[in-house]
Amino acid sequence: MKLKVCSGCQKETVIWKNHEGSKYCKDCWSCHKSKENKPQKPKLAPSSSIKQKSDKQKAIDKAYTLMRKEYLTKHPMCELKLPGCLGQATDTHHTEYRGIKTLAQATWLAACRKCHDWCHSNPKEARELGYLK
Repeated sequence: MKLKVCSGCQKETVIWKNHEGSKYCKDCWSCHKSKENKPQKPKLAPSSSIKQKSDKQKAIDKAYTLMRKEYLTKHPMCELKLPGCLGQATDTHHTEYRGIKTLAQATWLAACRKCHDWCHSNPKEARELGYLK
């Protein structure tokens, strides 16, 4: 068997020839075929130039953090009181959570982690109890 130079890696090896006349070794051929079958992804700008959050959302998040801390100070005990409740409130549960309603304290309930997780893993029952809308 005669060895030839691969068009991909430039090594002398056994060659596979494609329909275009290019000659590839076994490793380069599979790499070449995988590139051939996949559509090319568009090039994106570097991730450093893409804003992760808008300035408006950053302002909402900052205000929410301060309001949440104050709310949990005023409401230290879990208001949901579901079976297995831990008692100490660590989260603010939002009965409605869309955009600016994030800051509406009328939609907040102080919750322990266990009750808060239950509300989101059982949305149908939580709605029946009035914990979600």
